[in-house]
Amino acid sequence: MGEEIDRSTPTVAGAGRRSANEGLAALKGRLGRLRWYIGGGIALVACLAACLAVWGPEMEFPAEWGKPIGTKIDEWTLWLTVEASWLFDGIKTIVTKVLVAIEDFLLWLPWPVIILAVALIAWKLSGRTIAILSVVALLLIGLMGRLPGGTNTLWEGSMETLALIVVSVAISLLIGVPIGILTSRSSLADSFARPVLDGMQTMPSFVYLVPGILFFGLGNVPAVMATVIYAMPPAIRLTNLGIRQVSSDAVESARSFGTTPFQLLVKVQIPLALPTIMAGINQTTMMALAMVVVASLVGSGGLGEAVLRALGRQEAGNSAIAGLAIVAIAIMIDRITQAVAKERQRVLLGG
Repeated sequence: MGEEIDRSTPTVAGAGRRSANEGLAALKGRLGRLRWYIGGGIALVACLAACLAVWGPEMEFPAEWGKPIGTKIDEWTLWLTVEASWLFDGIKTIVTKVLVAIEDFLLWLPWPVIILAVALIAWKLSGRTIAILSVVALLLIGLMGRLPGGTNTLWEGSMETLALIVVSVAISLLIGVPIGILTSRSSLADSFARPVLDGMQTMPSFVYLVPGILFFGLGNVPAVMATVIYAMPPAIRLTNLGIRQVSSDAVESARSFGTTPFQLLVKVQIPLALPTIMAGINQTTMMALAMVVVASLVGSGGLGEAVLRALGRQEAGNSAIAGLAIVAIAIMIDRITQAVAKERQRVLLGG
């Protein structure tokens, strides 16, 4: 019995010493924070007193010390517009031809064929409920009549908007997914891309229309380019995130079998990251739809033009039906792309 007491005594003493050390460390931490707050407060009071004594209240910022950055950007943009006109003209020609071809094809297809195709895709990917919802939404779009102040029907405007979204999202993914792969494999590229993506997502969307008009003029092409810049960041971020989240065990197992970096990317990392990449595609599509109305300011046409025209005429009903058509398209695309991601996730989990 005495031996048991002897063995337990050092343990109790050690626990007491650890508790005392932890308490002392916590006290030191609180004292350090208190010193920081006191020092910061003294510095602020001293700065305030010095400024009031020298310059007085309502001190103006010395803006003349800076440089007219906006003017320099304007000069650079004008130079680029002239010197690289061949490049912008080529891009405009290609995008216009692809966009017009998709619009003509969608308008050439009989409306029952489009509704049936969407219903079958929705049923296969999302189930019967979403298929029925898609059919009802498309029928309501067709039955809402003509666009306010125009000769086209709301159905035709929806097909034009859908063509604009298809082209914008395709370009966003063609550029965004490779950049996402690059940033996932290079910490330096990721560090450089993060602030750029933050700026792209927080910059007001109207700002993107200005260089679009300067480089491509009015019409669908500047609308597509502005939409691409606005909608691309989720594709880059989620591609990067998905590949980085791939299990290190899976990567090491693939490397142990002698796979090349390209094989590792194509056969292991991208397939395992596909649910996250699909979430990025979903978010890119939703952000592209959010730009529809803004892009109409440069003559993109479609449902955005209907909303803009109704806004100018203060026609609440016409703006509502055009807005509801955009919402219906957004819900259908969102549910279908989400279903693809969930199905891929289920397959990976072995469900």
